[in-house]
Amino acid sequence: MRAAALFLIGLAYTEAFSGLSTSKGHISSSLNGANSNNEEDVNNRRSFLVQSAASASSILLLTNSANPANAGIDPSALKALPVEGDTTGATTRMRQIESVNGPRPEDSKDIAFEKLPSGASYREYREGKGEATVGNGSKVAVEMTIRCVSFATANEPGGVKYFSTKADTEFNELAWKIGDGELPPELEESMAGMRKGGVRRIELPSTVAFAARKNNQLPLPTTKDGKRVFERLFKTDATLLLEVLVTRIK
Repeated sequence: MRAAALFLIGLAYTEAFSGLSTSKGHISSSLNGANSNNEEDVNNRRSFLVQSAASASSILLLTNSANPANAGIDPSALKALPVEGDTTGATTRMRQIESVNGPRPEDSKDIAFEKLPSGASYREYREGKGEATVGNGSKVAVEMTIRCVSFATANEPGGVKYFSTKADTEFNELAWKIGDGELPPELEESMAGMRKGGVRRIELPSTVAFAARKNNQLPLPTTKDGKRVFERLFKTDATLLLEVLVTRIK
């Protein structure tokens, strides 16, 4: 479109000035008694071509404005810059994690749950990359959301959220050693084989959730809403749905 507009501008101005020269010749000849209608035709043609050139210029301006310049700066690179006033580094760290581990098209695939001997089940949405995998003794860090399945709503069909690393931890992650008893073994079993960047949705049945609460193995909410949902959870079916993204493995 840009090339066509430039061509039209050049053609229009060439024809316009050519017409101007021709019109002068006709004016001179009109003084000698030539037909004055020729001069009017040339002027009309010149006016039409100048208007065409103006229209082409407008198209060219619109074409250029569709792609704003970034002055040689890659906007995505700005995510790595520190945030002014972020003395603890928490905001900067969260922004870097979000830029690397944000949603991807493959995360929306509908994949069947795989049932495990413990009663837990999981669906793998993203395999992740790297040689290291989650296993017994691994030191891992994850982003995690925990939902109460029995409290599902139209806005949250997977269940109302009672805990998330984004809202309830400083650096948007939980870190622990697999097998140390800090979190439910059924959760760790469901994470086995995950790689860095991998995403799984894990379902823990109500019996596992009650046992984990008794053993102080469930992450606890820090927000007012999260605490209220957590207390209601154990008055009914306590099935939990966890969304887990592995950010580090050692």
